[in-house]
Amino acid sequence: MGAMDKSVHTPEYRVLRAALREVRAAAGLSQRDLAGRLVVPHSWVAKVETGERRIDAVEFCRFVLACGADPQQIFDRIANAVENSTATRRSRKGLPA
Repeated sequence: MGAMDKSVHTPEYRVLRAALREVRAAAGLSQRDLAGRLVVPHSWVAKVETGERRIDAVEFCRFVLACGADPQQIFDRIANAVENSTATRRSRKGLPA
């Protein structure tokens, strides 16, 4: 996989999906509850969380806000995981982090 692989199955995208599931669960919302707040089919939420569907930045913000959380905090957590993953990958290849 390339550095800019668009797959929803990369380790970094797994971090995003896990964070979204966690924020929803922390809010005490089922996928159906969240879907109702977002006015989308419940399958949309399920597909985002399982990686069948990508989520863009605006959808990310709406998802997190509908759970009553701060998108910037969640994004920072994901960005740190991506940064750490990238640095680890580079060091394994003998490249500077």
